[in-house]
Amino acid sequence: MKGNLEIKYKVWIEKDGEIIIGMGREKLLREIEKTGSISSAAKNLGISYKKAWQYIKAMEERLGIKLVESKKGGVKGGGSKLTPEAKKLLKEFEKILKEFEKTKKKMEK
Repeated sequence: MKGNLEIKYKVWIEKDGEIIIGMGREKLLREIEKTGSISSAAKNLGISYKKAWQYIKAMEERLGIKLVESKKGGVKGGGSKLTPEAKKLLKEFEKILKEFEKTKKKMEK
């Protein structure tokens, strides 16, 4: 294509018409991994804690696996971490995104 055209896209994975993971949920999981906290991750992404939990629970229910393990707060403090299954899901989603990026770059030349 000629000129200053740019290809835009959104990618998500569905199961039975329900979203499992998309670019927003991917960011949420990565932020939980980085901060060790659902609350901090939600705050950093500008969404409510409740919304973050809704996304996590929906993903877990649709996949039938646990994605985030949380410990309640207290003297030593709580925290959250991704399960090995969540890390695998992120790796697979990352592969898909890289393929879209490659195709986008080819098409924009």
